[in-house]
Amino acid sequence: MELEVLGIDHIFLAVSDLARSQAWYDAVMKVLGFRKVERAIGGAPHIHYFNQSLRLSIRPASELRAHDQNAPGLHHLCFQVRDRPSVDEAAHRLRAVGIATSAPRSYPEYAPDYYAIFLRDPDGIELEIVNRFQARVDVLKNWNSYRSIGE
Repeated sequence: MELEVLGIDHIFLAVSDLARSQAWYDAVMKVLGFRKVERAIGGAPHIHYFNQSLRLSIRPASELRAHDQNAPGLHHLCFQVRDRPSVDEAAHRLRAVGIATSAPRSYPEYAPDYYAIFLRDPDGIELEIVNRFQARVDVLKNWNSYRSIGE
């Protein structure tokens, strides 16, 4: 039996100010079509945003320090949407609810058809929204032609 990872199930982010981050993530995750539930884990408050395939949860940080993208740990979190118009629509809707984003644009240094926006949460954690670009489509179509690690 081959073991297959189907996707990332959940991501937990520790935030410096739960109320401030909750307001920001409420706006962002609503635009992205996520639903929300507040449920403590181990007595600590947690806010869980979820869709049919992913859960993003925020919780209070135990230590307050600025996020450093280049320190060990999370660099950024990227959500994939269907196509370029979806990236444009996400930017439009996010800006309409007061969330600052970069301008939607191409990033040919990543892939010829890579198109994305970037935004930062209140703690400086970068989120990205990218179109499903051809290299990802090709991996899905040609998965069985790729060699496994160590082969």
